[in-house]
Amino acid sequence: MKFSEYDDYSLPERDYAEVAAALKNERLLLAEILYRLPDYPEILQSFIWQERDLAPQYPRLNKFLSFWENNIDGKIFKVRVAFQSTLSPGELTYAKGQWLLH
Repeated sequence: MKFSEYDDYSLPERDYAEVAAALKNERLLLAEILYRLPDYPEILQSFIWQERDLAPQYPRLNKFLSFWENNIDGKIFKVRVAFQSTLSPGELTYAKGQWLLH
């Protein structure tokens, strides 16, 4: 007997895919690529790239950087990478004080 539409504890197919990806150690990856402009090599330009990728090899990022090196004129100066695990324990932090401004 169901009391409401939420009594069925099944997850939508999309949620199963997210959990399966997290269990494979797939993470949300953010890469900031600093590159030199082809016509003005003294100027750096920033490009942000975000994708889910497998840690720690990051094959999608490596494939993208390889594509960049082979097909795009701007020479890469630096790549900074940040990532967040999609499956992590919940965190609760209590405030240690209260500060009032103005």
